[in-house]
Amino acid sequence: MQRRVTGLIAVVSALGMTAVLGGCGGGSAGSGNVTLRLVAADYGDSKANSSQKYWDKLTKAYEAEHPGIEIEVDVYSWNDVDAKVKKMVAEGDAPDMAQIGAYADYAAKGQLYKVEELLSIDTQSDFVSRLSEAGEVDRTQYGMPFASSTRLLFYNKKLFSDAGLTPPESWSDLAADAKVLKSRGVKYPYALPLGPEEAQAETMMWLLSGGEGYTDAVGSYGIDSEQNIDTFTWLKEELVEKGLTGPVAPAKLNRAQAFAAFTRGEVGMLNGHPTLMKAAEAKGVKFGMVPMPGVNGRSKATMGVADWMMAFKKNGHAEQIGDFLDYVYSDKNVLDFSHEYDLLPVTTSASDAMAADKDDAHLLEFLEELPNAELYPVAQTSWASVSADIKKQIGKAVSPEGNPAAILGQLQRSAAARENAS
Repeated sequence: MQRRVTGLIAVVSALGMTAVLGGCGGGSAGSGNVTLRLVAADYGDSKANSSQKYWDKLTKAYEAEHPGIEIEVDVYSWNDVDAKVKKMVAEGDAPDMAQIGAYADYAAKGQLYKVEELLSIDTQSDFVSRLSEAGEVDRTQYGMPFASSTRLLFYNKKLFSDAGLTPPESWSDLAADAKVLKSRGVKYPYALPLGPEEAQAETMMWLLSGGEGYTDAVGSYGIDSEQNIDTFTWLKEELVEKGLTGPVAPAKLNRAQAFAAFTRGEVGMLNGHPTLMKAAEAKGVKFGMVPMPGVNGRSKATMGVADWMMAFKKNGHAEQIGDFLDYVYSDKNVLDFSHEYDLLPVTTSASDAMAADKDDAHLLEFLEELPNAELYPVAQTSWASVSADIKKQIGKAVSPEGNPAAILGQLQRSAAARENAS
């Protein structure tokens, strides 16, 4: 059968079972010829490892076992994929499935199938519980986690060894280590990427390490909480103003730049995800990884990230979609994807398999953080807009003329207004 896969390649900004069926999904894909359309994000950084190859192989195998079912996959870069799906939906041409960064706005408009209407019970219950919960709106799951990762603090082992340092466990340790590294001529003692590429991630890691986050205990935005203001005040006064974050202003330093500097041996410490390991190893940089330091010791929570699969009601096909997604979330396919892109499995069974495989030992520390990870508030329909605001504004909080309380207050007011409007 003919499959259609198109791709625009870009680096990322971001799972089989049958038995008893949930809702009308799972089981047999039914009779008759059906074409399912999937729009997916590209996790590759070149044509050689484009997600096109992953989906091409998977759909070919699925179609061979399911005559009469055709899967068309369009792969777009992370720069374009969310906007592409939004445009398709607005024009009344929603795909059957989309694998993108956010689901809540579509769920709030009643455009998505509930997960229980699609997947077999075995598949639905196999999702890592933390990720399943993050896929819920009003306690009903609409978003299916597709890929996940956590964050750890990376440090350059040679720079630390030469300076006689040990990895930090608290903020004061981190600042002290950074001060020594600066005195020894390290270009970026601690790289603080608050540029527009992924500032919302670096921000959340620091907010969590300070004891808070983007939302309060009941899920409402609390960006300008006292603890969050204290966190950014500390960053500004103890790291940035003391020249411990390098020659590029945090507001202008993007994650990709910081990662590249780390692979050149110019960074003492920075927060990173699994893909940084391969890049550093390729350049011969020896590194260690530890949990994010907190105010007075290890941070009680780490940041987790998940990307989402969702299914639109527009064209029907719930039974066929469910059967295909049961196949997508089989252990083999989940692990194949995770291994290709150094990401973490989103199912318990695949996570257990990864933890038991000595070839995956390099991912174990990240995997251990996942059950207690805090994710972006993706169930908020306003999150995509709020995240965009954070990317544009948060770097100003640590600039020379910046006022952390004023910037966080501005972001909070905007977030509350966006949530009320949505």
